[in-house]
Amino acid sequence: MPSRSLTDAFKSHPVHLDHHKHLDFSSLQELPDSYAWTQPEEKYNPCSGEEKFGSESVPIIDLNDPNALKLMGHACKTWGAFQITNHGIQKELLDDIETTGRSLFSLSSEQKLKAARSPEGVSGYGLARISSFFSKLMWSEGFTIVGSPLEHFRKLWPQDYNKFCDIIEEYETVMNKLAGRLMWLMLGSLGISKSDIKWSTPKGEFKGASAALQLNSYPACPDPDRAMGLAAHTDSTLLTILYQNNTSGLQVRREGTASWVTVPPVPGALVINVGDLLHILSNGLYPSVLHRAFVNKKLHRLSVAYLYGPPASVQISPLSRLIGPGRPPLYRPITWNEYLGTKSKHFNKALSWVRLNKHNHNTVEVG
Repeated sequence: MPSRSLTDAFKSHPVHLDHHKHLDFSSLQELPDSYAWTQPEEKYNPCSGEEKFGSESVPIIDLNDPNALKLMGHACKTWGAFQITNHGIQKELLDDIETTGRSLFSLSSEQKLKAARSPEGVSGYGLARISSFFSKLMWSEGFTIVGSPLEHFRKLWPQDYNKFCDIIEEYETVMNKLAGRLMWLMLGSLGISKSDIKWSTPKGEFKGASAALQLNSYPACPDPDRAMGLAAHTDSTLLTILYQNNTSGLQVRREGTASWVTVPPVPGALVINVGDLLHILSNGLYPSVLHRAFVNKKLHRLSVAYLYGPPASVQISPLSRLIGPGRPPLYRPITWNEYLGTKSKHFNKALSWVRLNKHNHNTVEVG
């Protein structure tokens, strides 16, 4: 099972976090010091003057547009992110997944901790895995699902788990199909055909692709200017499909710039992020996007991320069609399992640790 392979990868790289540190956010009138991101070395003030609103934001692409492939290629190269409309996901299902998230995060802390994620696990409730890289806590809580949510949902909703399981499983199914469609559009914009991808079928299906579903809750915060919802990071995926409710919070930073740009919620749209593995596959032509989440003083924000990757044991390396005399391969072959291990040690510097030495392309930098 693909989910088993992904689970095994996380077991190999345990992250020890105390999920019981979580406070009851709704009861707090002031920001605790443990959540105050004010130290100079942390440099992550989410509402600083560098934040940009208005006309400059990631492109919005209508998948029914005849030029969608070309537009997507430009968005991947210049932003590493874009929004899509007319993607075929029914509004009712997006409403259902949001309702599931709201129901889950509105449970008592005691109830949620019954489904807490173990140090060597990937599924369950708890702090973001990236929390281990920071001295301060983030103003958010999350729930990760790989495969069936049945085991955990039985603990959360002893009576009603079936209806929530059905929603999650339907969402995973349609997201998997959409992710495959988006992969071929993104690869097609690079001139890649089905014969270039050894782990796809002749019909272009990505058999055995791995995926995880991440539900995130960002409660209203008494002092949002000093808090952080989710610290800046790139995703260890091929691509990520994000649904966000109507509360702003997502920001991206274009490669080579210092400015953060807010990605405003667009009704019915989904946000697509280029992940680290697509960055490698494209030989750096499509950069994985650095992104973060800020919080709001009055409004609760909810997001659902579908994290899509290759079969866990398939080696990902720059595609041969994108390599030539003037364009040597920039990264060594690596499986998603191996990359997750590198990411767990080196976080946002993981790509540089699998980059080939520029002076000798048979030499690699290893973690």
